[in-house]
Amino acid sequence: MEVVPARAWWRDLSLPAVVAGFITVLVGFASSAVIVFQAAQAVDADQQEIASWMWALGLGMGVTCIGLSLRYRIPVVTAWSTPGAAMLVVGAGGVSLPEAIGAFLLAAVLGAVLGFSGVFARLMQRVPMALAAGMLAGVLLRFGLEVFVSMQTQLLMALAMFGSWLLARRLLPRYAVIATLLVGIAVALGSGQLHLQGIELQLALPVWTTPRLSWAAVASVALPLFVVTMASQNIPGVAVIRASGYQAPVSPLIGWIGVVNTVLAPFGAFALNLAAITAAICMGREAHEDPARRYTAAMAAGAFYIVVGVFGATVAALFAAFPRELIACVAGIALFGTIGNSLATALAVERDREAALVTFLVTASGMSLWGIGSAFWGLVAGGVTLLVLRPRAVA
Repeated sequence: MEVVPARAWWRDLSLPAVVAGFITVLVGFASSAVIVFQAAQAVDADQQEIASWMWALGLGMGVTCIGLSLRYRIPVVTAWSTPGAAMLVVGAGGVSLPEAIGAFLLAAVLGAVLGFSGVFARLMQRVPMALAAGMLAGVLLRFGLEVFVSMQTQLLMALAMFGSWLLARRLLPRYAVIATLLVGIAVALGSGQLHLQGIELQLALPVWTTPRLSWAAVASVALPLFVVTMASQNIPGVAVIRASGYQAPVSPLIGWIGVVNTVLAPFGAFALNLAAITAAICMGREAHEDPARRYTAAMAAGAFYIVVGVFGATVAALFAAFPRELIACVAGIALFGTIGNSLATALAVERDREAALVTFLVTASGMSLWGIGSAFWGLVAGGVTLLVLRPRAVA
């Protein structure tokens, strides 16, 4: 891939990009932070160690978002592995914290090797664009639906946010999501649904845990964590980047994420990977009308992630103060454009249409088999459909 000549990134930065970065972190953190806390408790981490996990994860996501986005001038958004955290909650029982840390370290090294070796990139090159776009649309569908589902419980808030988005899209399209977020906060404040009392400023400090490997930890934590992260997170993450029109240098992206994960694993960074759902927020027109400048939204997300890491406990309480419906509405509305573009791309080529539709439906179903989520199975189902319906074209 030809790297875009370096230019002053601050000239590409804009208020919509910063807001897109904030929404990315808000959605990612608020939707799954509780699972990370449960995962840490499952391996008997105490409060200081849990804070260290948040510090390491926030720092890792921040460094990779900023560094990789600035290096390649495309929006690269990373995240912790939510399926990996869920796997720890149910599968790490009986594994001590040092053994779990050793498993995190091994999984991170395996990820770096798979990335730099080029194996992962060659695998992703075989995924047709129609299937990648269908998978992305399926992943994001429920977020778009949540805007209207929220009207059942918070009619005033959801209607006000949707109405403000419509009006702003007509008059000030670049600031439509900003207006939506501000209106949602105003309604939440006016109705007494923002609970900011009791929030105290607390710094999270890193706590080193010396890794120790055991066969039990390798079998029950390291290998499942590696497989789940690659299949359920990194494969959809690359597909999202491609479906958004960016040519991602897959090998260094996966490789460097693995390196950063390896460095931070002893402090509690259990699994870092490319983001899928939250990444789409930084890759849509709401982040910037010019696709070449949307990388600054991912950099803004990285800065917010570092703040999350440094003030882990405080930020957790702050995000928890937002009503669930506010987060659902702003996320769904921010993804409207990406959902529409993904569906258009998935269904554009008639010979791939049925396979893309199968990918979309399986992904949107939310099915999970053997701990691997529907995004992966959507690609598998779409690929099988493609092979059956036009075997010569894909042979």
